[in-house]
Amino acid sequence: MEKPQNPLIDKIFKAIADPTRREIFHALVVASAALTITHLTQRFEISRQGVTKHIKTLESAGLITIEKQGRERYCQAQPEQLKLISEWLAFYDRFWTNALDRLEDHLNP
Repeated sequence: MEKPQNPLIDKIFKAIADPTRREIFHALVVASAALTITHLTQRFEISRQGVTKHIKTLESAGLITIEKQGRERYCQAQPEQLKLISEWLAFYDRFWTNALDRLEDHLNP
């Protein structure tokens, strides 16, 4: 079995490794709509600059998009990007399933 490679997976794992970024992403998914950075900032006890830094990491991973409308920036979740993680994990699921099947065959000839 060959391990699947995709450099975007590293960015996605980095983005979802932080609990604040996961909360921001979750808020956007649950909202099912674009939210302003100002609205997102009000949900956390960190500065707007801190929230913006987290948002940039999520955007870099393709987990959110940002659209500027006038003076506001609207963020929207792109949860379909998580399919890459699911596909990455599927490789290891197949690996362990095959390994356990081979062990069973060896133990029960």
